[in-house]
Order: sequence, then C-alpha cells, then structure tokens
Amino acid sequence: MSRLLAALTLLVLTLLPAGPAAAELHSHPGDNGTPVVRSLESLRDLDYQAWQLVAYREGEPGGELRLRVVGYPGRVRLDHPTELIVLSGSHRWDLPDRTLENSLLKSDGREAAAEFDLAPLLAELNKNRPLRLQLPGVFNELPVPPFVVKEWRELPTYPL
Repeated sequence: MSRLLAALTLLVLTLLPAGPAAAELHSHPGDNGTPVVRSLESLRDLDYQAWQLVAYREGEPGGELRLRVVGYPGRVRLDHPTELIVLSGSHRWDLPDRTLENSLLKSDGREAAAEFDLAPLLAELNKNRPLRLQLPGVFNELPVPPFVVKEWRELPTYPL
C-alpha cells in the first residue's frame, strides 16, 4: 500500500506545473518610516505545528538582520532568552535571542514570538542549503528549504 501511495504521489507531483515555490522578498516602509526588506514563510515542524518565519533587514543594505519565529498565540509560550540552534550537515550556529531588544515583542503579552540575530548565520552560509532549526523546549526540528535560505542570503544586499 505504501508503495502505491508513493507512486501516486510521484505521479501527481510530476503532472503538476512547476510554479514558483518561494515567498518573495518585499520592501516596504516600517512602523517608524525606516524601509524594511523581509522574507515571510510559513513552515511546519516535524510535529506538524505551523510556524511563521520572518527574516528581515531594516534600513539600507548592510543593516541589522533578524529572524522572527512566530507560533500560534495561546498554543505556545516562548521564554527569553533562549538561543536558536541552526544545523546544516555538520555545521551548527547558535543564534542569540534578541527578542527583548524589540519593544513591540517585549510588551506583547502573548509571548508567541522570538527574534534572533541572523547575521552570524548569513556571514558563514555560502550555499542555499537546507537548514534545520531547533528551539529548545519549543520544537526539536523545523526544516527550512533551500528556496527560503536563498531569500535570507539575499537580504543583506537587497536594494530598497
């Protein structure tokens, strides 16, 4: 039965038109008027819980790079500080928690979002390789596909 299901899945995927699978980078004015460039994607962890990943840069190219992880309010509570662990093959990055530096997130009583410094990861990534995110006590593995990593890598230099 599982072979039949796998064959049918492959057939359906083969017949579907190959459209763009990625979200796109968007530039817009931020709350304080500073331009923001962002990548927004909804992904599921291995427990099939949905998460929103927002990678963004405020201001001109070379500005601060952040990754916001947002869970469904009421279903998850994110404590701070906690590092986000990023894995790819034998590589590991521990991204520092910057949530409490963001006044909007700091005052949000739902505590369903966390924000991390994305710069250490992007400084070392030289390929659009798949990543696995771990947030201790929250999720064990959240796969990030290469098309999302490609957008993240474009953030530092993306024109406004």
